[in-house]
Amino acid sequence: MNDASRTRPEVALLDAVRAAARQEQFLEVVSAEEAKARFTRHLDLTPLAGERVALADALGRVLAHDVAAPIDVPPFDRANVDGFALRAADTTGASDATPRRLTLNAEVLACGHAPKLTVLPGTATAIATGGMIPRGADAVVMVESTELIDAAAPAIDLRRAVSAGQFVSYAGSDIARGETLLRRGALISSREIGMLAACGFGAVEVVRRPRVAVLSTGDELAPVGTPLRPGAVYDSNGAIIAAAVREAGGEPVAFGAFPDDEDALGAAVRAALAQCDMVVLSGGTSKGAGDLSHRIVARLGTPGVVVHGVALKPGKPLCLAVAQSKPVVVLPGFPTSAIFTFYAFMAPVIRAKAGLPPEAAVTRDATVPVRIPSELGRKEFVLVALVAGDAQPVAFPIGKGSGAVTTFSQADGFLEVDALRSAVAPETTAKVTLIGPARAPDLVIAGSHCVALDAVLSALSAQGISARTIAIGSMGGVAAARRGECDLAPIHLMDPATGRYNVHYAKDGLSLVRGWERMQGIVFRKGDARFEGKRAQDAVRAALAEPDCIMVNRNAGAGTRILIDQLIGSARPPGYGNQPRSHNAVAAAVAQGRADWGVAIRPVAAMYDLGFLQLTPEHYDFLLVEARRARPPVAAFLAALTDREVRAQIAALGMVPV
Repeated sequence: MNDASRTRPEVALLDAVRAAARQEQFLEVVSAEEAKARFTRHLDLTPLAGERVALADALGRVLAHDVAAPIDVPPFDRANVDGFALRAADTTGASDATPRRLTLNAEVLACGHAPKLTVLPGTATAIATGGMIPRGADAVVMVESTELIDAAAPAIDLRRAVSAGQFVSYAGSDIARGETLLRRGALISSREIGMLAACGFGAVEVVRRPRVAVLSTGDELAPVGTPLRPGAVYDSNGAIIAAAVREAGGEPVAFGAFPDDEDALGAAVRAALAQCDMVVLSGGTSKGAGDLSHRIVARLGTPGVVVHGVALKPGKPLCLAVAQSKPVVVLPGFPTSAIFTFYAFMAPVIRAKAGLPPEAAVTRDATVPVRIPSELGRKEFVLVALVAGDAQPVAFPIGKGSGAVTTFSQADGFLEVDALRSAVAPETTAKVTLIGPARAPDLVIAGSHCVALDAVLSALSAQGISARTIAIGSMGGVAAARRGECDLAPIHLMDPATGRYNVHYAKDGLSLVRGWERMQGIVFRKGDARFEGKRAQDAVRAALAEPDCIMVNRNAGAGTRILIDQLIGSARPPGYGNQPRSHNAVAAAVAQGRADWGVAIRPVAAMYDLGFLQLTPEHYDFLLVEARRARPPVAAFLAALTDREVRAQIAALGMVPV
């Protein structure tokens, strides 16, 4: 009997059998690993280009470019408590038996109001939490530690001495102007939204979400929400796959369900391919009657179908194809098989194009390397950054303070301190609850931070190498390197005996890798005749001779502090106790008139439009833990230091690569 003598149903069934036979010959079952290799070989898995969205719409998106902070956060030195701004030197010796009386200035510094009066010796100014520290003050005392004296001239009695910097958050102590706030590829959560908002960003450039066409095929399919006819099933796959696409970071585009009509389904698939970045079909990929999706996909263009059959249960009939450089995937029709194979093969592609990392959440035991003090009577949750240790991870506490918007964003997790404990002892093992996905960095850098370091780390990021930077100062970096808690420690520490930088720490398993030079100098407001046009040493001598010329110092342990102490000797000028922890904070204090001079690096002076009197170049180098030298991320870092483009970027920032 020939086809001409058969009925139409018989001819249709015979065509299906013949097609099944052809498919049976084509079907080549390969391993999951081989299937993924064949599929990805034809795909560009770099993230899509960026698009600008309003900050309110950036949640869950991925940054397309590095974002640098345009301002300091906080933008000025501010009070951490309600109380009184004063000079710490005025409180020396204060006790219950011998209180110190300070005259109150005639202003109250509420949030949002700039101070008008200078805090002179023997005076104090009432200040609210978040208020701007006035000129002359270098500390804040809590109102509970004072007694208001109701006299002709209002005053307070202080019964406790305070130290310079007490209850003061310095300008830029949270975010420093010019530093890389967030890196390309960062997933924007509520924490990153807070950081961006704190810097005034109303919009941000994010990776475009891949548009993923979702189609279902089968005569038996009925749209959800409609009456179910005999022999039909609801198109659950369309809803499941669309939701999975969104979970994976894509934007699903629902094309609906199509009957087993080759012309109609073919037209829909071609339209989907033209409009979207990826196409996902479910059904029609097996060997039964009416299975035609794989035939349609095979005609879309080269290379076409690269896999048809994977050694999986469920999921054997999976069909993977590439057309017009876009992935086209035909999932099995059964929902369990469809979602299993989607997450195994398609979700990673969507996440890659969306710039998203895989998600994970675990609890880990970690070693606490330093003492963490805690307040008795209160359960405390300490945010920590995790780095690799010998036996288990090391949890560095992140100590920028409760007012910092970056603290939560930079944390990998938190540990809990019981209310009855006054401290967590060093080398204690603590259980760390991870926040979001586990982010084990490829490289750990602990020590002093420099804006030029961002150029090196960005070059590594472009290679897919993640780096964790922990800003704990030069001496903190030396200690971390000696304990083996980092790969490299950036430092700029001068040996007072020789005047040479950093080489005296290159011992006991640590070697020195040269970085770049940074010119240190006196920063001052342009037009200030006390400094303008003078040699740095002459200007400092003049400043030390003038009682009203206020300096801003640096914190003990900083490389710049050693230089300052050599510069001024035994002198203790006004402002000496004002000791912020960064060049940015020094420049901010001078630019805002709370100090008249300080020592900082040239690029920061330019950033704040300050005058600069050159002192001496300092060397910003890296202590390398020799036991880590052979690690590929360390080798990549050392190579980046010598890369011509990276060195040009460092030079453009005002540094001199060596």
